[in-house]
Amino acid sequence: LDGDGHLPASPTPLALIVAPTRELALQVSRELTWLYDKYGARMATCVGGMDASKERRALSRGAHIVVGTPGRLRDHLERGALDLSALRTIVLDEADEMLDMGFREDLEEILDATPSGRRTLLFSATMPKPIATLARRYQRDALRISTVGEDRGHGDISYQAMAVAPADTENAVVNLLRLHEAETAMLFCATRDNVRRLHASLVERGFAAVALSGEHSQNERNQALQALRDRRARVCVATDVAARGIDLPTLSLVVHVEIPRDAETLQHRSGRTGRAGKKGTAVLIVPYPRRRRVESMLRGAKIPAEWIAAPSAEDIRKADSERLLTALLAPVEISDEDRTLAERLLAERSPEDIAAALVNVHRSRLPQPEELLGNDAPRENRGPRPGFEDSVWFKVNIGRNQNADPRWILPLLCRRGHVGRGEIGAIRIDTRETHFEVPGAIADRFLDAVQRTAGGDDEVEIERSNGAPPPNTSRPRHRDGGRSNAPRKPFKGAGKGPGKGPGTGGPSKPFHRKGPPRKKPGREG
Repeated sequence: LDGDGHLPASPTPLALIVAPTRELALQVSRELTWLYDKYGARMATCVGGMDASKERRALSRGAHIVVGTPGRLRDHLERGALDLSALRTIVLDEADEMLDMGFREDLEEILDATPSGRRTLLFSATMPKPIATLARRYQRDALRISTVGEDRGHGDISYQAMAVAPADTENAVVNLLRLHEAETAMLFCATRDNVRRLHASLVERGFAAVALSGEHSQNERNQALQALRDRRARVCVATDVAARGIDLPTLSLVVHVEIPRDAETLQHRSGRTGRAGKKGTAVLIVPYPRRRRVESMLRGAKIPAEWIAAPSAEDIRKADSERLLTALLAPVEISDEDRTLAERLLAERSPEDIAAALVNVHRSRLPQPEELLGNDAPRENRGPRPGFEDSVWFKVNIGRNQNADPRWILPLLCRRGHVGRGEIGAIRIDTRETHFEVPGAIADRFLDAVQRTAGGDDEVEIERSNGAPPPNTSRPRHRDGGRSNAPRKPFKGAGKGPGKGPGTGGPSKPFHRKGPPRKKPGREG
């Protein structure tokens, strides 16, 4: 520092921080800007997805500290825009992740361009052999500091594991979200395709969800994170890499939709919650055939996990009732306008009717819970769903021969009948037609809306059925099923949306099914 307590101007960087993702690099840059602002430090951030010409101008003006991703830093280095000849310190953050992402050559080129006397700080959640090799090559007299104690679990995180049928993975996610009603939840998937598929399904079900994966631009990532911070979204579906560096203070639930590759990844994912003294929950959704492998992984990592049953629809309804009672019985400040409206309501209806209507409105706004395979009792042994005691059955001329699936039939029925998802009951798919139930109280209104919305060339015909279909016609399918083979293409006329995911006019593959092998994605940054 000079006599004024400021850093003297420097034509070349004095410190370089390398991070695996744009989000983490931008977060580090923001923190360092705040930390060194009073010392007059000049910062330059170089990440993929941003304007490279602006970054080069910032470097040419002189920056004390540069923060960036490996690919973009290497690009500036090769173009002569980044001069590391006077560098004093280099920091590799999330070094293990950068090697996993294929940045070894980039890192080696960057490190080889730095002075031999520079100080090297290497941070890594795990210490596999490639990291140790990198440290031996580029560090001298290195001191290794480990913050991992004998108890590998996080004291503020409650670990749970849930064994489900492979076909029920998506429905188990829905029920977990509905049971916890977490302020913010993060769902981890292994690939960007699964992120896209699960996100589309959750949005169609009514969840306020955002997605983060390598296919999203920096602007899209910023918008998604801002939606989570503003509480406009409560669920984030992400890949491991895309979620690096994200810090959400309200995050209380982490769901491992797909099993982590190792215990270190499990802990790194789960560590997004349970921060700053707050409690968090991490849940692994485990397909039945992989339970032994998960038990072995947890045992080897000394992570105490409680095996729990998947929450049933009844469990969720009970939790909803308790949450509603708590909210309604909490002391609130009532305005004169509210009292006036209450008096008008009491003049027209009884207190019981008003309370029941309030409960109905509250429930209609919530995503419907799912019936899981493991929770199914035979249909004949179960009572009707609440509100469907006097249901009326309808049918539509789409069946298994036309690749019918509840995931796209349900939005079609809601759109044609001007009803909500909660007003469509069981869906039974037969060979050439599909039967579904509607509460008797709205059956006439539903039929009238269906007739009004029918087009002259519409091949989808919806009409009242002569009673319920025989029990052996088809197994009841509840909301986006997950119990049938994935239809390969939608029935003509079923919808005209531009996409291929849920809610866009056509079916998508079920979450648990894998597509053909894809080429290894290019590096990010």
